[in-house]
Amino acid sequence: MEITIEVNGAPRRVPAGSTVAALVDLLALAPGRVAVERNLEIVPQSRWADVTLEAGDRVEIVHFVGGGAGGAPAADEGWEVAGRRFRSRLIVGTGKYRDYALNAAAVEASGAEIVTVAVRRVNLSDPAQPRLTDFIDPARVTYLPNTAGCFTAEEALRTLRLAREAGGWTLVKLEVLADPKTLFPDVIETLRATEVLVKEGFDVMVYTSDDPVVARRLEEAGACAVMPLGAPIGSGLGIQNRVNIRLIVEQAKVPVLVDAGVGTASDAAIAMELGCDGVLMNTAIAEAKDPVRMARAMKAAVEAGRDAYLAGRMQPRRYADPSSPLAGLI
Repeated sequence: MEITIEVNGAPRRVPAGSTVAALVDLLALAPGRVAVERNLEIVPQSRWADVTLEAGDRVEIVHFVGGGAGGAPAADEGWEVAGRRFRSRLIVGTGKYRDYALNAAAVEASGAEIVTVAVRRVNLSDPAQPRLTDFIDPARVTYLPNTAGCFTAEEALRTLRLAREAGGWTLVKLEVLADPKTLFPDVIETLRATEVLVKEGFDVMVYTSDDPVVARRLEEAGACAVMPLGAPIGSGLGIQNRVNIRLIVEQAKVPVLVDAGVGTASDAAIAMELGCDGVLMNTAIAEAKDPVRMARAMKAAVEAGRDAYLAGRMQPRRYADPSSPLAGLI
């Protein structure tokens, strides 16, 4: 006897009495790399064998997909977020690449130790298809699950709870978008989601507007890092409001990373020269004509910008000031 359930939005017939564990096995999926939700409730992997599926159940099975060693110079001791220390100040995304192999090569060239990843449904029509984890090892590179594509706090909370179930990740990137045209953050929903996630034990790095007041409110809500946009996501316009970014850096007691809008290496260097702890980018590398070379350029730009910030730039002057001494001039 068989029953009909819905799996990732499509009807599927399974033997009556099947457990979640049996379903995962039937679909040839690897335990430890997927998360399962039944009727909007996450089923911990430890209970898969105990939960029996019933007719009409709605099951979602998700994993990480592309979405979002080496590193800093010896003089830079790196940065820390939520008790984790990293040498590279460059975080890269994993979306928009031609394939996972190119993505992995760009990550290697960038020296990034953190990559953002999206949480999406497993493709049940071809469970053996290549996966991000086959090319970028989460044991070597820290996965930062994000909520790309979420437009409400509830959608973001659901996504990150599934991410924690799929891989145990608690360091996450929160973004709650206001509209699909600008992809600006909805700061009210973002703040609400931050408060809930912090209470649930997540370490939340938050994408936000370049508003110093909002950044402060998010930090007060428990965000472990604030990530103001430099310009709209994917625009490549560079940092549009240096004054606000600098104000956020000056007031923050948590790491500040520019997130979104970087188009080329000089944009990344400017972010670091403003005192940011790091830069997150995806499109600038993925859509370059040569993504691997651009990844190397971004690595060098972040390091150079940090060095320049630590060195302390000269004060701008209104008029010329000769470099050579005038005394003894012939």
